[in-house]
Amino acid sequence: MKTDVALLTERRYVTAPAPAGDWYLENILRDDQLLQTALYQLGLSSARVDWSDPDEDWSRFGCAVFRTTWDYFNRFQEFTAWLGRVQSLTRLRNEPALIRWNMDKHYLADLKALGIAVVPSLFVEQGSQVGLPELLDQAGWHDAVIKPCVSGGARHTYRVGRENAEQVDAVVQRLLTSESLILQPFQQAIVERGEDSLMLFNGRFSHAVRKVAKPGDFRVQDDHGGSVYASCPTPSQIELAEGAMAACDPMPVYGRVDMLQDQQGHWMVMEIEIIEPELWLRYHPPAATALAQAIAESLS
Repeated sequence: MKTDVALLTERRYVTAPAPAGDWYLENILRDDQLLQTALYQLGLSSARVDWSDPDEDWSRFGCAVFRTTWDYFNRFQEFTAWLGRVQSLTRLRNEPALIRWNMDKHYLADLKALGIAVVPSLFVEQGSQVGLPELLDQAGWHDAVIKPCVSGGARHTYRVGRENAEQVDAVVQRLLTSESLILQPFQQAIVERGEDSLMLFNGRFSHAVRKVAKPGDFRVQDDHGGSVYASCPTPSQIELAEGAMAACDPMPVYGRVDMLQDQQGHWMVMEIEIIEPELWLRYHPPAATALAQAIAESLS
């Protein structure tokens, strides 16, 4: 039987309902429920599916929408091979070219070249043997963050300064044998006011949240103790977010732009998420309808 939309998740999150007390899965299921209801109201059937299920017949879906495939960076080769197979069996949203581009944080250099304000970034390529203390000297940064170019959920994300650079360098050199890293100056705004995330559908702003790290930490993800609040962005934030989405080719059906202010008050893009962005539909339920409409439009 044909199903219009597969909502892609991973094996950890395919279970429903959530076990008692599992707030993380409850949030995932709540967002997916909102989207499935909105799709149903547009006459579209849907099902939540584990992307790595070897028995799944992907040709039975009209399209597959990436939602919570949050293990792809830990299974990168497997995921990339799967992507190559499935794109010939069903339509993917977002488009495969966007998925491949957005998987690697080198895309930030592309955005910068297109005139988008992004956080300064120094790429440390796989196989490099330059030490982290030397990299900090080269960049002129006394406080920085380093992480893999293919990553998520704050995987191997470290705050580094002169006092711990040699210690973190031991991990960095091990990572560089198999992947590239990105070094960025630490932004004080992260601990002072948090990071803003703006959600967009078909390039148009929908809603926003602010993510705030727990005291003593700089990681804003809620699975690291961070908190999330509904937010009202300024016109300049919306302009930056919509400009970042417009710079993508093709235009994403849905996506998220994470941004913060530098010490001079200028907004800069930290990341754009168009693979499997957390969209916090539960913070703004009308957004589920906007997302469902964007998916429907992409299929027409």
